[in-house]
This record gives sequence, C-alpha cells and structure tokens, in this order.
Amino acid sequence: MERITSSQNPLLRHIRKLQGSRAYREEQREFVADGFKLLEEAIKWYPKLKTVLVSEMQTLPALPDGVRCVEIPASLMQSLSDMKTPQGVLFTCEMPDWETAQVSTGMLLLDRIQDPGNLGTILRTADAFGVPVALTNGCADPYSEKTIRASMGAVFRTAPQRIDMERVLSGSVPIAVTALTPLAADIRDVDLRDYLVVIGSEGQGVCKELLQASQKQLIIPMQPRCESLNAAIAAAIVMWQMK
Repeated sequence: MERITSSQNPLLRHIRKLQGSRAYREEQREFVADGFKLLEEAIKWYPKLKTVLVSEMQTLPALPDGVRCVEIPASLMQSLSDMKTPQGVLFTCEMPDWETAQVSTGMLLLDRIQDPGNLGTILRTADAFGVPVALTNGCADPYSEKTIRASMGAVFRTAPQRIDMERVLSGSVPIAVTALTPLAADIRDVDLRDYLVVIGSEGQGVCKELLQASQKQLIIPMQPRCESLNAAIAAAIVMWQMK
C-alpha cells in the first residue's frame, strides 16, 4: 500500500485530468469510477482494473494481482470525488478498444444521446435485457463518471460499441425510429426484432438522415396531453417490446 498526502502528486493530477477531459481519457485509454459498489463490479467483471485510491481507515475488498493501491487522507478524497458524500474509494481502469458494432436486427442504436445519466441508464437496462446497443459519435462519453455511475457497472460487463453511420444508412438492415410523425405506427403493432431500432437525442429526436432512411416510424402510445418521454424511459419501453 502506497501513501500519498500531497494534492500535487502526479497521480492525483493525472486522475483530475481523467475526470475532467474526455479527450484526455481517450488519449490515455484510462477512465475513473467512484465507489465501493462499482469497484466490486469491476473486480468481478472487468479484467483491466489499474489503480485504486482509498481513504484512510477504509477496508478494501481483495484486489487482483498487479493493481496499484494508494491510501490518501479523507480530505484529498473529498477534493477528488464529485459525490457529495464520498464513499472513500476511487479507481481507474484501462479503457477497452472501441469495437465497431455489426449492424443487425434486434439492436438498439442511440443517436446523439447527450445526457450521461440517460446514457448510463440505457446501458444498464440493455445489460439487464440482453439487448445489444451501439452509439453514434454524438453520444455522451460512456466512460465519464456520471455515465458509469448511472449504468451501475454495466459498462464493466458489456463494453459499449460504436457504429459507423454510413454502414447503417447504406446497409440492408431495416431501420425503425421513434418519431412523432403522421406515419408513425403504435409500437405494440410492430415486431421490433425485425429492425435496428433508433432512439434519438433528448432535445432534437432522431437525425434527419436516419429518419429518411427508416422503413418504419414508431410512437409509444401515451396520453394526448403528453408530448414525449425521457430518452432512457423510452429506450426501456422499446427494449421491453423488443424482447
């Protein structure tokens, strides 16, 4: 067990940069997560645990061989953690190589989902239902702390995948999009297993390219006075219907 007491230690400066910059995370191929529950998930499911920082007087679970373990004062943990009440542990993991998803029916495509809480919740739900998910380049970072926390560790069990938009638009897989259009069909009347299903961004919906390329447009029935659902809730309903 190492011990660090200076806030200017190179390791702590590195962690702050990982926390604050998606570009730095991708450059370093490393990301940060916070809390004992997520650490337990990483130990159980993720082979690339790298460094663990723990507050004084906290007890760690058994860690894999080769993991760097550092004890820091509670005041430093407070300054590093973005949680109001830090649990007393932060850790870093090596980021997996991005995989380009193979376009297929029965898959959920996330188009510019920009809220990390929504993205994490969708990844958590997809992990529970066993629905493959792919992200367009406009989505939030799946390896930000907020996304990882909202996913409840799903990113450790199922690595997020990117998808090539040109491959989607030029491919032969039928596309169904959630959209409020006159042509939209009730989601209950469509077998979603036959489509690549798209959930659009929170504010703008599905991009026009995917809308124009779609073979089916879908609505989730709701009270006429209600215009839309939260993206994560809509995705959960879509995935339930897909299964």
